[in-house]
Amino acid sequence: MNRTTGDVRILPYSRVVEQDDLKLALELNHVLPRIGGVLMAGARGTAKSTLVRAFALMAHAELPVTLPINATDDRVLGGWELDALIRGEARPQPGLLEEADEKGLLYIDEVNLLDDHLVNIILDVVSTGVLSVQREGLAAAKHISFGLVGTMNPEEGGLRPQLLDRFGLMVTTAQLDVGARHRMIRTVLDFEEELGKEHSDWLAAADRDDAANRSRLDTARRRVPETRVPDGIVRLCAEAAERVDAVGQRGEIVATLAARALAALEGADQVQPEHLLRVLPMALRHRRPESAHGGMFDWGPDDEARVKDLFDTV
Repeated sequence: MNRTTGDVRILPYSRVVEQDDLKLALELNHVLPRIGGVLMAGARGTAKSTLVRAFALMAHAELPVTLPINATDDRVLGGWELDALIRGEARPQPGLLEEADEKGLLYIDEVNLLDDHLVNIILDVVSTGVLSVQREGLAAAKHISFGLVGTMNPEEGGLRPQLLDRFGLMVTTAQLDVGARHRMIRTVLDFEEELGKEHSDWLAAADRDDAANRSRLDTARRRVPETRVPDGIVRLCAEAAERVDAVGQRGEIVATLAARALAALEGADQVQPEHLLRVLPMALRHRRPESAHGGMFDWGPDDEARVKDLFDTV
């Protein structure tokens, strides 16, 4: 696999150190795109962009379609090809969303700085699977599907509660301890060194691990329609959402979908309580009242305590 694209060098997905929650959220959304996208929050320099690009290379064999902050409606939705219009021809030009449909993943870096209007349109397309364009003499509707990942640094501002809620899963970057920082530095140094070699056993092993990850995800995508969700799990999810005062009902629906995707990833025939417990923070942290109105996104001991007895009794 080509690890360089222009001047960009991409660390293999299987060699990204730690950040297990971020990896799991990306994988769940890939297995079951109806989850509705992943929002990653964390300070600058915490490998958010690296991980998204590494995941895209692993899962789709190419980099994600990246949406620039200054993107226009035409660039996102599609419009008329300018050169053709100059020649008096009306020729539609596909936008970034159609390109994402072809490549599999749309990446919005610093999504909290993007115009709310565009974020809302993109989330609508992800939710409905339909790109409908009605503007400037252009009327078209097309069924499209792609994974969506947004990243943000909360220190630079947040998203409106309505937009936060539209992202299926939300995860926060983990603070690395000394041991993890050591492994991370060593990995980056080794990667840079191995890139200069004509043949690298290190990179070959990473490619094999990435191929194994891709096969695991493909298998889970095939399994997920057959993975059962018992009614007891549905009831448990509703009770957990009520305990944390989740705003609206999207959170428990997403949590159930994510638990089903996790069960498929683990090869289980049906969703178990531990699957649901694992994904609850991802599905509900940004739908609690304090988070939806500009509070912290951490899921801490107090949140765990509010649902613990539900899972202790099953």
